[in-house]
Amino acid sequence: MRKALDALYLSAAALAALFLVGLLVMVLLSIASRQFHFHVPGTDAYAGYLMAASGFLALAHTLKRGEHIRVTLVINALKGPFRKVSELWALGVAALLSCLFAFYSCRLSWQSYTFHDISTASDATPLWMPQIAMAVGTVILAIAFVDELVLELRGQRAAAPSGEALRNE
Repeated sequence: MRKALDALYLSAAALAALFLVGLLVMVLLSIASRQFHFHVPGTDAYAGYLMAASGFLALAHTLKRGEHIRVTLVINALKGPFRKVSELWALGVAALLSCLFAFYSCRLSWQSYTFHDISTASDATPLWMPQIAMAVGTVILAIAFVDELVLELRGQRAAAPSGEALRNE
Protein backbone atom coordinates (compact mmCIF):
# COMPACT_ATOMS: atom_id res chain seq x y z
CA MET A 1 0.00 0.00 0.00
CA ARG A 2 2.87 2.38 0.84
CA LYS A 3 4.38 1.96 -2.64
CA ALA A 4 1.02 2.59 -4.30
CA LEU A 5 0.43 5.78 -2.30
CA ASP A 6 3.94 7.07 -2.95
CA ALA A 7 3.48 6.31 -6.65
CA LEU A 8 0.18 8.23 -6.61
CA TYR A 9 1.81 11.30 -5.03
CA LEU A 10 4.77 11.13 -7.39
CA SER A 11 2.52 10.69 -10.44
CA ALA A 12 0.46 13.71 -9.46
CA ALA A 13 3.67 15.72 -9.04
CA ALA A 14 4.91 14.59 -12.46
CA LEU A 15 1.59 15.58 -14.01
CA ALA A 16 1.84 18.95 -12.24
CA ALA A 17 5.31 19.42 -13.74
CA LEU A 18 3.95 18.53 -17.17
CA PHE A 19 1.23 21.15 -16.75
CA LEU A 20 3.92 23.68 -15.78
CA VAL A 21 5.70 22.94 -19.05
CA GLY A 22 2.36 23.46 -20.81
CA LEU A 23 2.03 26.78 -19.01
CA LEU A 24 5.46 27.78 -20.27
CA VAL A 25 4.45 26.85 -23.82
CA MET A 26 1.27 28.94 -23.55
CA VAL A 27 3.18 31.97 -22.26
CA LEU A 28 5.85 31.63 -24.96
CA LEU A 29 3.15 31.20 -27.61
CA SER A 30 1.40 34.32 -26.37
CA ILE A 31 4.65 36.31 -26.46
CA ALA A 32 5.55 35.00 -29.92
CA SER A 33 2.10 35.76 -31.26
CA ARG A 34 2.43 39.40 -30.17
CA GLN A 35 5.93 39.72 -31.60
CA PHE A 36 5.09 38.15 -34.97
CA HIS A 37 1.59 39.64 -35.28
CA PHE A 38 -0.58 36.54 -35.31
CA HIS A 39 -3.34 35.71 -32.87
CA VAL A 40 -3.83 32.46 -30.98
CA PRO A 41 -7.14 32.68 -29.14
CA GLY A 42 -7.41 31.43 -25.57
CA THR A 43 -3.74 31.35 -24.61
CA ASP A 44 -4.37 33.43 -21.48
CA ALA A 45 -7.26 31.22 -20.40
CA TYR A 46 -5.35 28.01 -21.08
CA ALA A 47 -2.33 29.35 -19.19
CA GLY A 48 -4.62 29.98 -16.22
CA TYR A 49 -6.11 26.49 -16.43
CA LEU A 50 -2.64 24.93 -16.61
CA MET A 51 -1.39 26.98 -13.66
CA ALA A 52 -4.36 25.96 -11.51
CA ALA A 53 -3.99 22.31 -12.53
CA SER A 54 -0.29 22.36 -11.69
CA GLY A 55 -0.90 23.92 -8.30
CA PHE A 56 -3.63 21.52 -7.24
CA LEU A 57 -1.87 18.40 -8.49
CA ALA A 58 1.32 19.31 -6.62
CA LEU A 59 -0.38 19.75 -3.22
CA ALA A 60 -0.15 16.14 -2.02
CA HIS A 61 3.47 15.67 -3.05
CA THR A 62 4.37 18.94 -1.35
CA LEU A 63 2.64 17.78 1.84
CA LYS A 64 4.40 14.41 1.84
CA ARG A 65 7.78 16.08 1.44
CA GLY A 66 7.09 18.32 4.45
CA GLU A 67 7.12 21.51 2.39
CA HIS A 68 3.72 22.91 3.40
CA ILE A 69 3.83 25.96 5.62
CA ARG A 70 3.35 24.99 9.27
CA VAL A 71 3.31 27.02 12.43
CA THR A 72 5.84 25.05 14.45
CA LEU A 73 6.35 27.55 17.24
CA VAL A 74 3.67 25.99 19.44
CA ILE A 75 4.22 22.38 18.39
CA ASN A 76 7.98 22.56 19.04
CA ALA A 77 7.30 23.95 22.52
CA LEU A 78 5.05 20.99 23.40
CA LYS A 79 6.50 17.78 24.73
CA GLY A 80 5.26 14.23 25.16
CA PRO A 81 1.55 13.51 24.94
CA PHE A 82 0.60 17.16 24.42
CA ARG A 83 2.63 17.26 21.23
CA LYS A 84 1.10 13.99 20.01
CA VAL A 85 -2.42 15.25 20.73
CA SER A 86 -1.79 18.56 18.96
CA GLU A 87 -0.37 16.75 15.92
CA LEU A 88 -3.37 14.40 15.82
CA TRP A 89 -5.79 17.29 16.21
CA ALA A 90 -4.10 19.31 13.44
CA LEU A 91 -3.95 16.33 11.08
CA GLY A 92 -7.54 15.36 11.89
CA VAL A 93 -8.83 18.85 11.11
CA ALA A 94 -6.69 19.02 7.97
CA ALA A 95 -7.95 15.62 6.82
CA LEU A 96 -11.56 16.65 7.44
CA LEU A 97 -11.18 19.96 5.63
CA SER A 98 -9.33 18.40 2.71
CA CYS A 99 -12.04 15.75 2.37
CA LEU A 100 -14.69 18.47 2.29
CA PHE A 101 -12.62 20.43 -0.22
CA ALA A 102 -12.29 17.31 -2.38
CA PHE A 103 -16.01 16.57 -2.18
CA TYR A 104 -17.02 20.09 -3.18
CA SER A 105 -14.39 20.26 -5.92
CA CYS A 106 -15.71 17.04 -7.44
CA ARG A 107 -19.25 18.32 -7.06
CA LEU A 108 -18.36 21.60 -8.78
CA SER A 109 -16.81 19.76 -11.69
CA TRP A 110 -19.81 17.48 -11.99
CA GLN A 111 -22.24 20.40 -11.86
CA SER A 112 -20.28 22.25 -14.53
CA TYR A 113 -20.53 19.15 -16.71
CA THR A 114 -24.23 18.72 -16.00
CA PHE A 115 -25.13 22.39 -16.59
CA HIS A 116 -22.83 22.69 -19.63
CA ASP A 117 -20.96 25.65 -18.11
CA ILE A 118 -18.46 27.21 -20.46
CA SER A 119 -15.71 29.74 -19.96
CA THR A 120 -16.63 33.37 -20.56
CA ALA A 121 -13.26 33.91 -22.24
CA SER A 122 -12.85 33.75 -26.00
CA ASP A 123 -11.93 30.06 -25.83
CA ALA A 124 -15.41 28.97 -24.57
CA THR A 125 -13.93 25.88 -22.94
CA PRO A 126 -16.34 23.64 -21.03
CA LEU A 127 -15.43 24.41 -17.41
CA TRP A 128 -15.56 20.84 -16.20
CA MET A 129 -12.39 20.10 -18.15
CA PRO A 130 -10.03 22.40 -16.21
CA GLN A 131 -11.97 21.75 -13.00
CA ILE A 132 -11.17 18.04 -13.19
CA ALA A 133 -7.52 18.76 -12.39
CA MET A 134 -8.63 20.68 -9.30
CA ALA A 135 -10.92 17.83 -8.25
CA VAL A 136 -8.23 15.19 -8.78
CA GLY A 137 -5.65 17.29 -6.95
CA THR A 138 -7.90 17.82 -3.95
CA VAL A 139 -8.83 14.13 -3.79
CA ILE A 140 -5.15 13.17 -3.78
CA LEU A 141 -4.48 15.82 -1.11
CA ALA A 142 -7.28 14.36 1.03
CA ILE A 143 -5.75 10.91 0.62
CA ALA A 144 -2.36 12.32 1.64
CA PHE A 145 -3.77 13.96 4.78
CA VAL A 146 -5.57 10.77 5.79
CA ASP A 147 -2.32 8.91 5.12
CA GLU A 148 -0.42 11.33 7.38
CA LEU A 149 -3.08 10.96 10.09
CA VAL A 150 -2.87 7.16 9.97
CA LEU A 151 0.93 7.29 10.08
CA GLU A 152 0.79 9.60 13.10
CA LEU A 153 -1.68 7.31 14.86
CA ARG A 154 0.65 4.35 14.26
CA GLY A 155 3.70 6.33 15.36
CA GLN A 156 5.31 5.87 11.93
CA ARG A 157 5.19 9.47 10.74
CA ALA A 158 8.62 10.90 9.98
CA ALA A 159 9.22 14.12 11.89
CA ALA A 160 10.88 16.99 10.06
CA PRO A 161 14.39 17.79 11.31
CA SER A 162 14.52 20.66 13.78
CA GLY A 163 16.36 22.90 11.30
CA GLU A 164 13.60 22.57 8.71
CA ALA A 165 11.57 25.36 10.27
CA LEU A 166 14.50 27.73 9.82
CA ARG A 167 15.00 26.99 6.13
CA ASN A 168 14.05 29.94 3.99
CA GLU A 169 14.20 29.23 0.29
